[in-house]
Amino acid sequence: MLKIPGYEHGPLVEGGVYLDDPLFWPVHLGSCLRGEDAQRAAFGADWDAAIELNRKLTAVREWPVFGLPLRSGHTIHVVYRNFEGDRGVDYLIHHPTWPAAEILAVDDGHFMGPGTAWPELLSAARQPATEGVDDSDARLLLLFPTLGDAQLPDDAPTVLTAALAALTVIEEPAEVARTLLEKQGQWARAHWRLEDGIRINDGGHSYRNPHNAFAIPEPHLLEISNALNEEKPGLYRPSD
Repeated sequence: MLKIPGYEHGPLVEGGVYLDDPLFWPVHLGSCLRGEDAQRAAFGADWDAAIELNRKLTAVREWPVFGLPLRSGHTIHVVYRNFEGDRGVDYLIHHPTWPAAEILAVDDGHFMGPGTAWPELLSAARQPATEGVDDSDARLLLLFPTLGDAQLPDDAPTVLTAALAALTVIEEPAEVARTLLEKQGQWARAHWRLEDGIRINDGGHSYRNPHNAFAIPEPHLLEISNALNEEKPGLYRPSD
């Protein structure tokens, strides 16, 4: 059985079997597809099949996990947390030198985030991996619900459209991409900045806002910032 240090919950299982199902992606992005029009565009006639797939993903007996290794040695774990009555998706990051994983974002009714800015989302998606999830489009869509960025570049819709077109059977991927970028996560769009070399934000529900009482400790904030922003090899220094 899979183990994530410090995450002492549930029967964790590899979720890779779901990645080849085109319907998995709109299901995974469901919290960002608010409104009937958005869901109709994403699911089309596959609504019943999507409900059945969601039942499998959220079954109490198995908690699917998707691992996204980063070049720094950190790994982002996307975990379907399937407690009865408390289901959601937890986004964790861990380094082998840490005693426990840190939470980047939580996608559920008591959401916490954002966990990434747009440049970080792209960086994490495009970093090569020899294990875990290695496809850049899959990595982008898996991490998309952690996004909360008030300053998106002009090419963001094109990038997201390409990923949706590659992995899904959505008829109008550009329309769905625009909707996703407009809504983003469940939180308000955050403004990101560099402070003492650390990328932080002003989100009231974000673990990466050091002004929040529940924020990730500063040494790990620095590591996470470096890892997500693809720091050059040889410059990375794990914290104690």
